[in-house]
Amino acid sequence: MKNIIVSNYVTIDGFFAGPVFILSKQKTCEGLHQYLNKLQTKEKNMAKKRSIAAIIIAVLALSSGCATPVSPHAPAVRSGYASVNGLKMYYEIHGSTNGETPPLLLLHGGGSTIETSFGKVLPALAKTRQVIAFEQQGHGHTADIDRPFTFEQSARDTVGLLRYLKITKADFFGYSNGGNIVLEIAIRHPDVARKLVVESAMFNREGSDPGFWESFKHAKLDDMPAELREAYLRVAPHPEDLPTFFAKSVKRMLDFKGWTPEEIKSIDSPTLVIIGDHDIVRPEHAVLMFRLLPNAQLAVLPGTDHMTIVNRSAWLLSMIEAFLNAPMPETTSKGKSK
Repeated sequence: MKNIIVSNYVTIDGFFAGPVFILSKQKTCEGLHQYLNKLQTKEKNMAKKRSIAAIIIAVLALSSGCATPVSPHAPAVRSGYASVNGLKMYYEIHGSTNGETPPLLLLHGGGSTIETSFGKVLPALAKTRQVIAFEQQGHGHTADIDRPFTFEQSARDTVGLLRYLKITKADFFGYSNGGNIVLEIAIRHPDVARKLVVESAMFNREGSDPGFWESFKHAKLDDMPAELREAYLRVAPHPEDLPTFFAKSVKRMLDFKGWTPEEIKSIDSPTLVIIGDHDIVRPEHAVLMFRLLPNAQLAVLPGTDHMTIVNRSAWLLSMIEAFLNAPMPETTSKGKSK
């Protein structure tokens, strides 16, 4: 059975004014905040104007988002490096197993880290379940190797990490590019997936406006948000690789093709689709994904864009925890017993 969830909210005036107000009040993402403030000064009605630069800020570092680091995320129970497909993949394990549900695996946005994508929600999620967070090839603490960034390979790496940790099944929460990786896992590696949370992700190029894709053809390293650049330089084992990291990130988006409607229909795991009403993912596309998925829920967060969605921790936690804690359907869409 499908449900549409729309959160209660206090209206925030303007397309960009609301998000900028929130960011300035929280004193986070300073580089992004300064940039958007300049745009706000120049334009009285940002709802009617999206510059290429603003689009790049929103997603260029591949939809990483800007979580507010009000306080560092909870200390990891365990952290380390897993040997997976030629990578030394950095991972953290938070919380403890409750004996009833599998671990929750977090997949950050492109160009991001665990902290920038999930810093606002990880501590609360780990209070009630085991949460495993890791950093993808070339991201955060995980060094790059000589191969391109692709969603297919990232999905294989994720499954490889589960095998390394001897985990047979997990719940998945992916933000932006991480959400795309979750879709790939559900389609190509369905046996490891129980429930899915897909936040601010699209399943094909129709999911965003043409200008979004055009912006990647002109992307420059100087367009990378300061907060993301600083996060990379702070933890990357080889910070001098930043230009290569940026170029490979852009190339992954330029090469993105996605999945067919039939492939989305084949996803059997219960799925919670979440977007902001001013996300780079078009609301119509999110509704289409919701309709195609056999067992789905849809949450559209008001007054929220691709950058601020990671800061909506109260809304996200209430919906995600309710979704993950709900009983599994007795049978799948294909008539198999769970």
